[in-house]
Amino acid sequence: MAQEHSAVLQSIARRAMVQYGLEPDWPAAADAELAHLPRASNAGLRDLRGLTWSSIDNDDSRDLDQLEVCVSNGVTRVLIAIADVDALVVKGSALDAHARANTTSVYTPARIFAMLPPQLSTDLTSLNADQDRAAIVVDMTIGDDGAVAASDVYRALVRNHAKLTYDGVGAWLEHSGPMPQALEAVPGLEEQVRLQDRLAGLLRTRRQQEGALEFDRSEMKPVLADGMVTELRTEEPNRARDLIENFMVAANGVTARFLSSHGFPSLRRVVRSPERWPRIVDLAQQHGVTLPPEPDAHALEAFLRARRAAAPADFGDLSLSVIKLLGRGEYVAEGPADQSSRHFALAVSNYTHSTAPNRRFPDLVTQRMLKAAIDLRPAPYTLAELTALAEHSTRQEDAANKVERLVRKAAAALWMSNRIGEEFNAVVTGASAKGTWVRLERPPVEGKLERGAEGLDVGDRLRVRLVSTEPERGFIDFVRVR
Repeated sequence: MAQEHSAVLQSIARRAMVQYGLEPDWPAAADAELAHLPRASNAGLRDLRGLTWSSIDNDDSRDLDQLEVCVSNGVTRVLIAIADVDALVVKGSALDAHARANTTSVYTPARIFAMLPPQLSTDLTSLNADQDRAAIVVDMTIGDDGAVAASDVYRALVRNHAKLTYDGVGAWLEHSGPMPQALEAVPGLEEQVRLQDRLAGLLRTRRQQEGALEFDRSEMKPVLADGMVTELRTEEPNRARDLIENFMVAANGVTARFLSSHGFPSLRRVVRSPERWPRIVDLAQQHGVTLPPEPDAHALEAFLRARRAAAPADFGDLSLSVIKLLGRGEYVAEGPADQSSRHFALAVSNYTHSTAPNRRFPDLVTQRMLKAAIDLRPAPYTLAELTALAEHSTRQEDAANKVERLVRKAAAALWMSNRIGEEFNAVVTGASAKGTWVRLERPPVEGKLERGAEGLDVGDRLRVRLVSTEPERGFIDFVRVR
């Protein structure tokens, strides 16, 4: 009985992986390659192990993709070290083929379907504490106005001096928790992280001025203990998460520009023009704000910022509604001279994914392109190959999101199964011919509205009653009360 929930969720996750075209198991050839990995050479790498590198990630993260450090010597630089996964996962190998098939790690409460084997992603290609590792370094000079004044990309040898966490660092920076022991143990790291926080603030302000959208990205995370779902925890944004997000956005912009400057094509990550801008205009009008009839990131960000200040308790629901109405992101391939793609939510062009090669295949592809450009070698992928990879990666990312969403819903259904008949406050998160979906205010569980959906649209608030759950299918069904 103690393993019931865990066993159910693992079975659901595995079936969903297969259903949505993802590989849940390692091919035998990939397993065999682990015993005969290529010998990585550190020859010719810049030795940057003496810098006060540290990582900031989730409490349970073991696949550490990046480290951060700041250097101040007349100018202030932010250096991001990205794990050199390509050194051991060779293009065209069986390991590469599996990574290319799934294109992403899939994280579920019961099991992680990692893109790369744990022997790599959590060990040999992870930037673990107190280990020397080869890395690609994105080196950025940050001006007082938050602009990236100069940048470079090169290969180096690095060493993680402290494995920090979002929750620990965030609470400390926000004066709601003690200094993390791992931070206190390293001389100079306190000043280092405070400088990182200040520079991330400059980058964030610059992005906001350019129209980047700031959301409340709270997420529901089922917690399992002794095989049972015991809690639906809400992961809240904080200053540590904000710090890393702003550094990664800047680094991803630098990598895209670096490839273009070397005449290389690249994979870009974009959210094009919002899919349902008129509905976003309607939502703003309900709050007494008039948005332009055509998509305008600056105007939308001003509205969001004002609502966060005026009603912080309700901002999470508004954020979710706008995110749903913006539509999904996608990968596209572009030649070096093509600057047409723009990430609407980030208010940036020249944006690629490069900072998580242990868990995203597009990042590994970008890493291979960067290394070729650094070494003055031909590009390892043609524009036509990147175009096919972009389409495939978008499909597989959508599939992975469906798996993760289904298992989260199954976990929530298990946890909610003893609350049939209870009433909750909710907000509409989806409305189409396929049905209407709502998310509860507390706990933040999403389900289908089976009755009373007439006239509702995304962002509308209502009162609902839980009428049934079906964990195997991830179904949580409500009816409208008022």
